[in-house]
Order: sequence, then structure tokens, then C-alpha cells
Amino acid sequence: MKFNMKYTVPLAAMLLLAACNSDQATDEKKTGDTAEKETTTYTVVDDRGKEITFDKTPETIVSLQPSNTEILFSLGVGDKIIGATDYDTYPEAANDIERVSTSTVINAERIVELNPDVVIAYTSGDESQVAQLEDAGLQVFVIKSAATFEDVYGDIEQLGDVVGKTEKADDIIEEIQTQIKDIEEKTAAVETKKKVYLEISPAPEIWTSASETFQNEILEAAGVENIFADQAGWFSVAEEDVITKNPELIITTVNYTEDPIGEIKSRASWNTIQAIKNGEVYQLDSNILSRPATRIGDAVKLVAETVYPELFK
Repeated sequence: MKFNMKYTVPLAAMLLLAACNSDQATDEKKTGDTAEKETTTYTVVDDRGKEITFDKTPETIVSLQPSNTEILFSLGVGDKIIGATDYDTYPEAANDIERVSTSTVINAERIVELNPDVVIAYTSGDESQVAQLEDAGLQVFVIKSAATFEDVYGDIEQLGDVVGKTEKADDIIEEIQTQIKDIEEKTAAVETKKKVYLEISPAPEIWTSASETFQNEILEAAGVENIFADQAGWFSVAEEDVITKNPELIITTVNYTEDPIGEIKSRASWNTIQAIKNGEVYQLDSNILSRPATRIGDAVKLVAETVYPELFK
């Protein structure tokens, strides 16, 4: 179950994150991935605590957050998605889905026209868009942005319950956990963790991820020290604080400016930072590091290989 608070971030950060989970299906008999669920009424609780009842397994789905789209594809129901956001780019097949949302603003009229069996929605505080769809008679299942790995696992379980892929969801979670455990075993040999600064939004409004975020968990699982782990959530950071904390490496997930690495290196006074002096500034795939979905294991591996390449030769 999710217990995380929702964080308000600027649009740039939201697009990067552009995400009460549990297997709360109320069927007395969980049917897993069997055909039985297709004809049996079942109920799943969404992150509003609302019970959503299905008369049959959804055949058509609209997904309003890239991370949930990735999860649905991993569950094997990507072919059932008939509407997605402008930022649904993974896997490749997601690019062919009709766009019905910018990720922050939905095209309610078009979604109603599509008349999906379920809308997998995301709320960042503006619940009026969800109300629009429900007032039109659509079945809406709301998932809040994941702040921890456990939240991600919960999202996978919930969506597995919704689409009748409970057993597949369990398998995916086990695979992710095994992948992360393998990386943690490799980085356990590191005696002194390297200090890393993660940037998710560039100047002039610089944002980073601190504790109580899944991105901080990615860094921890990769065996590195987040220089802002003493803070909480996603927040705007002062350049002076980065300079004072003097990270050994800088990782940016910014992918919408011309030269993110060059911009960081050119900042006034940043030339005193160890990472800048040693040329340890890296741009990593935002889609992997910023989406709380089934690739969090890949994210951990990507960071670990970047910071400790010698462990993965």
C-alpha cells in the first residue's frame, strides 16, 4: 500500500516523473491470469481508496501516465491500450498509440469518444480531469505517483489485478528484485560510496531528488551517496548548496535542452566542484531513471555501471 505524500514539482520535473497500492482485489478467489476472471465480477481498490468493480477483464484501455503504460506493456496488455500521452515512448510500440493527453492536460472529449473499458489515470492534485471522465460514465482507476520501490511494486500488483494478470505481475516484481539484488551484491565491495548529485531540471530553476523518492532509492541501490539525501522529496536546490556539498559525480536526466552536460560545466563557480574538475558529469536516460515502472532495475544498473564501471567489466 502506498503511504507516500504527493509532491508538487515544476512542469519540467513532472514530465520527467512523466508518475494505497496493494493487491486489494476483493475477489475471494484470485484467478491470476486464467480465463475465469474474464467472466467473473471483481473489484480492485485504486489510490483514492475507491473500489472499482469490473464485470469483465478490460479489453480497451486508456493510460494517462508513461510509467503505467510501460507497466501495462510488461504485463502483456499493451495491445489493448487505445489512448496514451505525448510522452509514452517505451516500448517502441507505444509510439503508435493515439495521443489523448500531454501528460498534464487530457483531451477528455476524445477519451469519451474512444469509450475505453477503463482509464488508468494519474492525479497530481487536479482531480477535476478525473471527475470529467467519471461524469461521462467512464470507469477510471487512479494511481498516484510512486515515491518508493514498494510503491512501484504496488502499482504493478494493482494493474495486474485490473487487467487479469496477477501472476504475471508477481513474476515481474520478482525479476526486478532479483536484478537489484545482483547489483547490490556487486557494489557491496565498495568501501567508500561515491558522492553523487542528481539533476532532474536545469538552470535557472534547478531541481533534484532527495530522500523519500524512488530516484533516491535508485542511487542507494546502486551503492552511491546522494548528496541531498538529508532533504526530502523533489525540490528546487540552490547552486551554492551543490558547490558546498562538492559531489564526485554529477548525473543529469535532462533531455530537453541542447547540451545538458555543457550547460552544467559552464556554470559560474561550479569549476571548483570535484565532479567538474575531473570531468565526471554524465547524462543518463531520463525515461529509465525518471519513470517509476518496470525498468527501475535497469535504472539501478545504469547508475552503478556509470559510477563504478570497474565492477561491471
